[in-house]
Amino acid sequence: MSEVFVVRNQLGHYWGKSKSWVDGRDARQVARLKHHDEGVNLLFELSSKDVALRGEVVAAPTDGRGEPVIEASHHPLPNAEQDLLTETEQNP
Repeated sequence: MSEVFVVRNQLGHYWGKSKSWVDGRDARQVARLKHHDEGVNLLFELSSKDVALRGEVVAAPTDGRGEPVIEASHHPLPNAEQDLLTETEQNP
C-alpha cells in the first residue's frame, strides 16, 4: 500500500477532482496528490480565494485500486443543502 495526499477542510470535506468540495463518500471523486508540497500549494491557493477556509493536507493510504482510504464527512455539503431545498420547492 502506498500513500497519497488529500486536502481536507474544517468540515471534513475533501477537495475533489471536479475543483469543488466533496464529502468523501466516493473516494474516486477526491483529488489525490503524490507530494505533500503539491497539497500545501493547493491549500494556499484555495485559502487565498476563501479566507474562512481552515484546511490541512492529510496523508492517506491507498487501497488496491489506488483510491485513498478516507473517512467521509458527517457535515452536508453547502451545495447539497441548496439542491435539497430546490428539490423540495419543486415537489411540495
